Amino acid sequence: MIDPASLAFDIDGVFADTMSLFLDIAREDYHIYNVNYEDISCYILEECIDMDPDLIETILIRIMNGTHRPPLKPIAGATRVLTRIGRIHRPILFVTARPYGEPIYQWMQNILPLDGDSVEVVATGSFDAKIDVLANRDISYFVEDRLETCYPLFSSGVTPILFKQPWNRKRHPFMEVGTWKELESLIDF
Repeated sequence: MIDPASLAFDIDGVFADTMSLFLDIAREDYHIYNVNYEDISCYILEECIDMDPDLIETILIRIMNGTHRPPLKPIAGATRVLTRIGRIHRPILFVTARPYGEPIYQWMQNILPLDGDSVEVVATGSFDAKIDVLANRDISYFVEDRLETCYPLFSSGVTPILFKQPWNRKRHPFMEVGTWKELESLIDF
């Protein structure tokens, strides 16, 4: 069982359903209907979906800035489990490769029924920089959706828990969960 104090989370693809938002923006604002969630089979979108790379970048920037009309939604079950964690351990640590954390932190404040000091978001600007943040916070377990990030985490002594997504379906040696209910079953409440 995992002590909630030793557990931290990535945001995009773990808590926030960012890829669904990406597709919603593509459909609603740019009339692109030929890309489905399952088509996103790699983390670098330009490598796996048929869309103009400049448009991909435009949509991703809008997501990072929080300047989008379609709503960003949490992944099913995330809000309930995170609220449960927040009642016994604070702050819940989120470490993201986003370049800045304020827009996603504001979204979390609206989604989670917890006090503002119950959540901490650290935006590192890179995937590799997550390791130092987790080491400095004494984190033993990290829930991540990017398979490539799991390897350096593991090498640094952090146990990755891979959150299953279409873009991380390669062979790997890591523990994985497909739902927040599965993740919840691993946590010592």
